[in-house]
Parts: sequence; C-alpha cells; structure tokens
Amino acid sequence: MENRQKSYLFAFLSVLFWSTSASAFKISLRYENFLQLLLISSLTSFLFLFAFLCFQKKLSLLKKLSRKDIFTSMVLGFFNPFLYYLILFKAYSLIPAQLAQPLNFVWPIMIVLLSIPLLKQKIRLKNIFAIFISFGGVVIISTKGNLSGMGTENSLGIFLALFSSIIWAIFWIFNLRNRTDEIIKLFLNFAVGFLLILIYFLIFSDLKFPGLYGIIGSVYIGLFEMGITFVLWLYALKYAETTAHVNNLIYLTPFLSLIFINFVVGEKILFSTFIGLIFIVFGIVLQKK
Repeated sequence: MENRQKSYLFAFLSVLFWSTSASAFKISLRYENFLQLLLISSLTSFLFLFAFLCFQKKLSLLKKLSRKDIFTSMVLGFFNPFLYYLILFKAYSLIPAQLAQPLNFVWPIMIVLLSIPLLKQKIRLKNIFAIFISFGGVVIISTKGNLSGMGTENSLGIFLALFSSIIWAIFWIFNLRNRTDEIIKLFLNFAVGFLLILIYFLIFSDLKFPGLYGIIGSVYIGLFEMGITFVLWLYALKYAETTAHVNNLIYLTPFLSLIFINFVVGEKILFSTFIGLIFIVFGIVLQKK
C-alpha cells in the first residue's frame, strides 16, 4: 500500500471514530454521571498510551525530558484532558448531542481569535467575515432557528459547549510550541490530567459503580475519542503528501456525527442544526483559505 493510500485510510478511520464520539458521550451519560465518565475514559486513555509507548519502546525518552518540558506538559494536562473534557461532558449532560457537537466544533475559529492576543497575529477583513459567518451558525443552532425569540433550551449547556472550544483552542496553541514527541506529550498530558480528574472526582463525586453499560461506554470513549484515534491521526499526517489534504477531511466529522446522533442516539435532527452547522464549517473553511 502506497503512503498516500495509508494516509487516507488512517484519516478516514480517525474521522469515523471521532464522528461516533458525540453519540457515545450521550449514550454513556444515560448510565453514569459526567464525572464517572470522565474518570474511567481518561484512565483508559492513559493506560492505552502507556502500553503504546511500551510497544514503541519510547519510555526511555521520558528520562531525557527537561524540567521545562515536564512543566509544560503538566500545565497542558490541566487544560486537556482535565478542564476540556470536564466542561464538554457537563455540556453533553445538559443539552442534546446535536447542539453540543456543532457548538464545540467552532474551535478553529477560537484559535484564530486567541492567536491575536496570544501569538500577536494580525487579523484580516476576510477572517473577520469568516468569523461572523461561523458565529451566525452558532446563533442558528443555539436558538433552533428562532432568531426573533433568541430563546435557548439550556443556556448553561450551550455556554459550556462553546467554552470547551475555547479551552481546546488554548491547548492547541500552546501545545504547538512544545517540540516534544507527540505521543510522549499526550501521555504526559493524560498522566497529569488523570491525576487531577481523580482528585476532583474524590472531592465532588461519590464512589459508585456506574454499571456495565457505563463502563463499556467510558472505555470506548477513552480509546476512540482520546487514545487510539489520535495515534491514527498522527499516522495519517505522517504518510500524507501534504497535511492540507488530510486536514480537510476533518470537516466531514460533524456531518457524519449528526447521522450517528440521529440513528444511534435517537435524536431527531433539526433543520436549524444542519443549516447552522453549514454556516460554521463554511466560516472555518473560508478563514483557512
């Protein structure tokens, strides 16, 4: 198999798995609370990444990290997985998946906005126009198309879904500056993140067995949202002739996700959700051009 074929295979598998995440979140939350889901899924991802490092024989690289690298990974671990998934899972527990998933997907726009103060980048008129288009989609989804009423089903859930995209954007920007091996970085993020999640769980939640279905859902999310899929995406980028060809496939994720949400979760997809998502993705594509 040629490198280009390998790249597209890994990319399509990544997009497929990520497209199931929103449905997995919503179904798992039927059997456990969002803190139980966060604890088990982050532990699963941490164990998988540890096993993968052993398989790649990269554990020795941990000894070569500087104190600065370790400190950076600890700070990033606070943002992801701890804060990001804490906020995201809470959002999914409050609002339908068809609202939470597209609202979380505005993180590329948040990166553009945050790059202005954090990276001192200048913003052009075209980018401003693209941002307005994407946030127009956010308004359509949040109000379910009722623009005159501006009423929302759950304001807190919508705010948290949007805020999670800001947290992910902050993580992405600072993670880009960290030149450590990608798998090592992710392992350290989840090592620190899981420790923070465990402490938070012991303080704010009860030690209660979530049931078999809850555990299965959490393990699935830990593997196919946080762990294995990220590794597949790295291989897709590794074998790609240009990263642009692979990165463009990510825009299939929210649309495929709506299909899974409809048929697996059982949510009837609103026309306003679909239209709002088109606005969001069009704005993202426009600002990337």
